[in-house]
Amino acid sequence: MARAGPRRRVGLVTWQNWAGTERADPARVVSPSSTQEVCDAVRAAVRDGLGVKAVGAGHSFSGAAVAPGVQLLPDRLDAVHEVDRASGLVRVGAGMPLHRLTPLLAEHGLALEILGDIDRQTVGGAVSTGTHGSGERFGSISTQVRALELVLGDGSVVTCSPTQRPELFAAARVGIGALGVMTSVTLQCVPLYALHAVDAKMPMEQLLEEVDELAAANDHFELFWFPHTSTALTRRFERLPGDAPLRPMSTLARLLDDEIATNVGLEALLRVGTRVPRLVPGITSLVTRAISARDFTDLAPQVFASRRDVRFREGEYFVPRDALVPALRELWRWVEEHDEPVSFPFEIRFVRSDDIWLSPAHERESAVVAFHQYHRMPHERWFSVCEDVLGAAGGRPHWGKMHRLDASALRPLYPRFGDALAMRDEVDPGRVFANPYLERVLGP
Repeated sequence: MARAGPRRRVGLVTWQNWAGTERADPARVVSPSSTQEVCDAVRAAVRDGLGVKAVGAGHSFSGAAVAPGVQLLPDRLDAVHEVDRASGLVRVGAGMPLHRLTPLLAEHGLALEILGDIDRQTVGGAVSTGTHGSGERFGSISTQVRALELVLGDGSVVTCSPTQRPELFAAARVGIGALGVMTSVTLQCVPLYALHAVDAKMPMEQLLEEVDELAAANDHFELFWFPHTSTALTRRFERLPGDAPLRPMSTLARLLDDEIATNVGLEALLRVGTRVPRLVPGITSLVTRAISARDFTDLAPQVFASRRDVRFREGEYFVPRDALVPALRELWRWVEEHDEPVSFPFEIRFVRSDDIWLSPAHERESAVVAFHQYHRMPHERWFSVCEDVLGAAGGRPHWGKMHRLDASALRPLYPRFGDALAMRDEVDPGRVFANPYLERVLGP
């Protein structure tokens, strides 16, 4: 049965993202169920003098999806259009959430080549902001894209790929929503695979000495480190065939680690730390000790993604690989010399270089440093320090995370920045898809 036409709502309550860092009061909200209905919504917005922004799961910490005019919800653009098991090519609606896509792919014996540690995002949102996992031989989810369908600022539809409008494709794979509304995505998938995961603690000093070897020796490697401690949690994943014997975590182990230690328990402790900040170093030490070593094997989506119930603020910078250890040492020294209560860990991951114009990994092998703070605690001073240190190391901020940079600071970091702006001028000269965040990071 065909779906009804686009749903339109006016005068809604204020929208906010998951982290509570961004809010908007859209003039109207539209929920289209087809590409044609997206075209109609864009044309109607232009007629009424309103801007348009598609908003996915609201998981970006930045203002990339803030919609002061027409907020376009892609939740009904969630179909699986085509699956070619032989080639691994899969075309899906841009509103498909990753956590729903992965089991659908598994039914066909397929999987995404890599995932991040959160799978709540829509496909369109993950592609637009360059969402990534960790593995020095693997790129972001955007590198798995083989074609995009976009609705442009005049309401027309275009498909871009390496052979169809290749320059638009090079810009739109990490387009931050500036070039059009993404309606469908063709992804290059791989045969379903499993991961053997080993989580283990390691002295931070030893880890800093061995981090390059660990990243090279494992298919996927990442680490978490509470700055008030000298111990890191390392995560090492080995890729196995999809029919490999599985040995998933027990229900009890998952309950203790993923529910009690890192969600319910952490939330309770951090509420205490909010009231008594001097307790934060002890809390982070306690949490580090409470997280247990783990060794298990499961299908990849069950290993990559983690549950995140405790709300936080997050910034993230991609730095050159050789800048990682000096930057972490400088941040470590700063925490030891100041009384800043940093309540959340660093997360350090690794991403292969790519050729996408506005990808933070553009033409550069990258170490990715994410810094966080519990949402009830002040974050401004700590984030400013992290941005100072990681920026001085040549870091590029993740488009979906909090950062302070504007177009004048970002332009020198991206060799194709001018080309991306020229493409924006070509496909959206009227700035239908502009919002305050894009005006800051790309310029008016």
